[in-house]
Amino acid sequence: MTSNNSRPLSPHLQVYKLPLTGIISITHRITGVALCCGLLLLGAMLVSVASGELAYAAMQTWLHTLWVQLIFWANILALNFHICHGIRHLIWDAGLSFDKYTLERYALYELSATMFLTTLCLFIL
Repeated sequence: MTSNNSRPLSPHLQVYKLPLTGIISITHRITGVALCCGLLLLGAMLVSVASGELAYAAMQTWLHTLWVQLIFWANILALNFHICHGIRHLIWDAGLSFDKYTLERYALYELSATMFLTTLCLFIL
């Protein structure tokens, strides 16, 4: 058995440009993992409340650091994106919007709604 070196290699990420819907699909999975990690932060906050006044005060100090605030807002963004993509999945479950033009348009709607909801949370919280 001889190998044929003239055959083309299959495309990889440096050559193949993912469509917007593919990028959003991957992002949906990543935000799901990020939300699970964010639950650890929520759990730590609840443990500090249950542990007493000193633990709660220490947690409040830690929560006001820049890095934790960035993690908090990243989780808000991830939650909003995950919700918007979940609504899109409900539309797909109804058997709607499977043509290419509608998929791209709804992906842009989804991203716009995510940014709007995150900005709204910024002003509310």
